[in-house]
Amino acid sequence: MRLLSSPCCSQSPLFLSFNSPSYPPNCRLSSAFHRIQFSGPTFSRRQRPIAASDLCSTLDTSPIDRSSLNVSEAFSEDELWAAACLRVRSFYEFRLNAYSVNDHRRYLTEREFEALKERVAGKREGFRRVSCINATLPVSQISSFSDDLCAACKYSDNGEDRVVVGSLDLNQCLRLPDEITGQKPEGIGADFARAYLSNVCVAKELHRNGLGYLLVEKSKIVAQDWVLRRINLMSHFNWVWGICSGITDLYVHVAVDNEPAKKLYMKSGFAYENDEPIWQARFLDRPRRLLLWTGLPGMHL
Repeated sequence: MRLLSSPCCSQSPLFLSFNSPSYPPNCRLSSAFHRIQFSGPTFSRRQRPIAASDLCSTLDTSPIDRSSLNVSEAFSEDELWAAACLRVRSFYEFRLNAYSVNDHRRYLTEREFEALKERVAGKREGFRRVSCINATLPVSQISSFSDDLCAACKYSDNGEDRVVVGSLDLNQCLRLPDEITGQKPEGIGADFARAYLSNVCVAKELHRNGLGYLLVEKSKIVAQDWVLRRINLMSHFNWVWGICSGITDLYVHVAVDNEPAKKLYMKSGFAYENDEPIWQARFLDRPRRLLLWTGLPGMHL
């Protein structure tokens, strides 16, 4: 199974030494959150990267009722926890007979959750702003075909039980750790105007429902909303700036051999900008990445 784009964030290395989950062949995720390298039956102490797209689905998937689908920013801790659960469920594959699988999964989820909260709260150095965007459905839609997904990724919203079925991060920053850096825009202000998608994933049971596309399109809307909020703030304090362009350039990293994810991003308006050197991918022990770019409409004052 593969994801759409990989996990994110400059987090300190993980200190793990237990039976490891295994990635399926050719479906390793690139991300900049915790880079993992396997050596024998244990994890080595390496940080997982931030952002590549990873999506390969050979499973039968279930259709959804889009009238009850919600794609929006996540703010509550319950929903952020559910998003962390989906990411661990998507980015790792655990051996069913491995020792203490549930403990391993819980540990990884807690690390992802704490890092996600820190990023969204603006406490992670190097990130100006981070938004977690989730696709969610009512439990009643999921329970008929996946009790496991319901149990793992359920949260409560205003008294209604819902399930996080897709997730991504929108990161306003100059670069993501251990990833190819975008070249646009150039000069002063690039850290304000450049953003990256990371941790893009969709529950394997719901691939081929267009959820990845909807998440990406929502991220563009949120990026534009950041522009409007900034303009309103400037207006409130009577600041006089000549130009406010906000997020003008959006990037995503995707594994070179991940054709479904590349097709998704091309459909969403992304184009090739650069690719990762072979030596770098080997050094980081992961599939080589492509860097894709799309432009967002600027706003002038």
